[in-house]
Amino acid sequence: MASGVDVRGVVEAPMSRVAPPLFTLWILWGSTYLGIALVVQTMPPILANGLRFLAATVVLTLAVVVMQGIRVLRVTRRQLRATIVMGVMLLGVGIGTMSLAQRYVPSGIAALIVSAMPLWIVIFRFRAGDRPSRLTLTGVAVGIVGLTLMLLPGGTTPVSGTDRDVFLWCLAITVSSFLWALFSWRSTRYDLPSNPLTTTVYELGAAGVVLSVLGLLIGERFDVSEFSVASWWGWAFLVFASVVAYVCYVWLLNNAAMSLVATYAYVNPVVAVFLGWLIIGEPISRDVIIGLTIVVGGVVLVVSGERRKPAVIEEPS
Repeated sequence: MASGVDVRGVVEAPMSRVAPPLFTLWILWGSTYLGIALVVQTMPPILANGLRFLAATVVLTLAVVVMQGIRVLRVTRRQLRATIVMGVMLLGVGIGTMSLAQRYVPSGIAALIVSAMPLWIVIFRFRAGDRPSRLTLTGVAVGIVGLTLMLLPGGTTPVSGTDRDVFLWCLAITVSSFLWALFSWRSTRYDLPSNPLTTTVYELGAAGVVLSVLGLLIGERFDVSEFSVASWWGWAFLVFASVVAYVCYVWLLNNAAMSLVATYAYVNPVVAVFLGWLIIGEPISRDVIIGLTIVVGGVVLVVSGERRKPAVIEEPS
């Protein structure tokens, strides 16, 4: 047999191995938008997410030590620096920005903005000399059309604040989404630990420390007497999702085509919009339903294109 290698040098695992973590990522990360929306109702956004990542770090560290022994956590200084950079840029900047933005931007709309991430990935692939298949490009185009249709209807109703607040925070989400795509794309250039669980422990820990310190510096305080039951449920779910979903994501970055991994950004809005409507009453218009349908079609095309495209490099197994 031969193993396909994408333009980043990643040996692509068979679809039978990629599908379970990819599906898990789709569902869990789509649900985190609702979790964040519940948390920021009564909890300080930056500090709550920092403590969320620290709690997830403790849980995952204990699990890794029990399953694989403490030696698996040993890393070089270079690997430690790389995991800190990735953790801060992906989780610190990405989730920190999202948690601040969702005080004003509905969870479904926030997820829709992030769904443009595969477009950045395709641009990076072109710059790297790769040429995605026509089916992949068609899927990206279809997904972007669906995103546009969902954002067209008469503006976004703010969760709080003004229309200007919504616009500025939507712009901030766009920038953080671009940075997430960029550092995900560059992840294989960093000297990261070979064990994805080890990588996840240090990246979660780095993000947790940075966000917690930042939250305290800007005056946030964790006063449990002021938090609602809904916020506690949202926070607990985010801890769980931080562990499971991010482990899946780190593994996929090193075992699947980048544009296939990026399809989570298309599926997340479907999950986020549905849960936002079901749990906290965010409105769903006819145009949003049409757009979501087209987005799902784009995901199908991208997945099909990545399964059928010829390998860039062939290596004997």
